[in-house]
Amino acid sequence: MRLKTRKLLDKSFSSLGIISIVLMGATLLLILVPIILRGSQAFIFTGTIEHQKLMYNVWNRGDKEELDAQIAKTEKKRMAVYGMLSRFEGEMKQMKRSERRKYKKKFKNMEKLLRNIIGPLQGERKPVLMRQQYGQTRWDRAEVKLHDFLYEVKWDYSDPDNVKKLYVPRRKQFENTSLAELFPYVENNLEEMLNPHLVFYPQFLTDKSKDSHIFGGIWPELLGTIYLTLGAMLFAVPIGVITAIYFCEYAKPGPIITFLRICISTLAGVPSIVFGLFGLAFFLNTIKISETKSVLAGSLTLALLILPTIIRASEEAILAVPQTYKEASLALGAGKWKTIMTVILPASLPGIITGIIISMGRAAGETAPIIFTAAVSVGKALNLDQVLTTPTPALPWNIYNLCTEHEAVDEIRHVQYGMVLSLIAVVLILNIGAIIMRARITKKLKG
Repeated sequence: MRLKTRKLLDKSFSSLGIISIVLMGATLLLILVPIILRGSQAFIFTGTIEHQKLMYNVWNRGDKEELDAQIAKTEKKRMAVYGMLSRFEGEMKQMKRSERRKYKKKFKNMEKLLRNIIGPLQGERKPVLMRQQYGQTRWDRAEVKLHDFLYEVKWDYSDPDNVKKLYVPRRKQFENTSLAELFPYVENNLEEMLNPHLVFYPQFLTDKSKDSHIFGGIWPELLGTIYLTLGAMLFAVPIGVITAIYFCEYAKPGPIITFLRICISTLAGVPSIVFGLFGLAFFLNTIKISETKSVLAGSLTLALLILPTIIRASEEAILAVPQTYKEASLALGAGKWKTIMTVILPASLPGIITGIIISMGRAAGETAPIIFTAAVSVGKALNLDQVLTTPTPALPWNIYNLCTEHEAVDEIRHVQYGMVLSLIAVVLILNIGAIIMRARITKKLKG
């Protein structure tokens, strides 16, 4: 090949490499920036007086005197609302039966929408569900609920090819009644009734969820993910490294070893849902390591999932150790096992840890294997003595569950994104810890 052509090819491949790196970085930013921005809203947001009530009543946070003063201030604005409702109820009693029946259903629906904003109305009994005991705790959701309160959705089917969505003011439903003035009053005085203020809520990571994640944090899910990830590594790393040592140092080439290597490569490409079903069938139904789902069963299933990756990475790391290292050790009188433990493994440890880092990220983020073996939608944070027999909430499964099956999916977008951000942070922290360990080992080996 001519020198000029070689240089041209080198420049072309270098340019392609740089372009690929830029594209990967841009893609990563496109994925991470929305997650960081929306996930941070679980920790920093504009809260309302209802959030202050919740924090004090459920977690005993905040100053009682200051809270009472804020409640008194907001109640002054709410009293006018209660008065309008009371006057209209009095008007309905004076109406004819047909007219009263016309307004009754609309009035009940309007009251329900108002409760969604400011909580239980004056004189009502305390509801059973926590979500009904408080109004909107977040100002952004209060604005959405205000729009629902002010406008009714109607559909215009006059043109079948162009169906239109219309927003009709609810005030028209109560035209010529005393209740008509309620709607502009709520719209103009919502801030005074809810007292929005900036909130920093780091306890999102340490609080338990309340009322199916409508309120509270993600501590059980966060702890469950850590248990499952570390449990999977505890089982997979020793088995994977020992298997790699056997293949590289003890196994004699032959059809059986070739077959085993093919099996390991095949397992690396098996869909994760298959591992989940296997874990259910084998660990729970056959050998019954626990009566029901458990962290132990989930960890073993995840360990099988990441085992091929650890074996292959460990093999490559061991094979990359120069043959002269082994020969020098054997020449000095060390046995084969001592050579492996004192020369080969320390030299290959950075490469092995690289495989562990990759596997750790996958174990933390997998959903399918733990659906059948370990994860539950709602549960408490587990103690260490419960991991052998008890299922746990986990971030991957709960993210999927909250995004697809939760009854109030739009109400808890901040929780969904907060969980995603927390999962990324957990994986990042675990990986950084492993990378630091690898760097220290490499530095020690060099010098």
